[in-house]
Amino acid sequence: MKIYTKKGDKGKTNLFGTDKRISKASKRVKSYGEIDELNSFIGLAISGDLPKEFSKILRELDKIQGDLFVIGAELATISNDNKIANRIKKKDVKRLENIIDSCSEELEPLKNFILPGGSSIAAIFHICRTVCRRAERNIVDLSEEDEVNEEIITYLNRLSDLFFILARYSNKILDVEDVKWN
Repeated sequence: MKIYTKKGDKGKTNLFGTDKRISKASKRVKSYGEIDELNSFIGLAISGDLPKEFSKILRELDKIQGDLFVIGAELATISNDNKIANRIKKKDVKRLENIIDSCSEELEPLKNFILPGGSSIAAIFHICRTVCRRAERNIVDLSEEDEVNEEIITYLNRLSDLFFILARYSNKILDVEDVKWN
């Protein structure tokens, strides 16, 4: 099977479950493209040679990658397909909150703003955070004119918070100082 179909060569694509062609520059296509970009950066984060202290985080990131795949599928599907619609739920947001709380308990309270950096894994988590925020903003924009599962927006909001905490947590595990802003 070939990876290319040539159907998208003129800047149009199909949403899942429909033959209707839409622009690849549409808010919907941009939104699920940004989710794919975020998932790729998570793949970069977990591909490194990380110490065993990261094993729990890696398991959670694996689940998050699955969640992001579901979010991409929801965004790429016409809203009346009940098999795919609304698969991200409050319980998924709660799972992220539990991870945030667990990691935060091990961190010193912030007394300064911090800049992205410290260890390379922390820097990658900061990239994940900013890509996640961009995806969230664009999905909010999409939701103002089209139907979007509101739990996706909540999930992404919490996920970007988690990436901030994971950046700090990574620096702690690796005994690297957060980069303080003066």
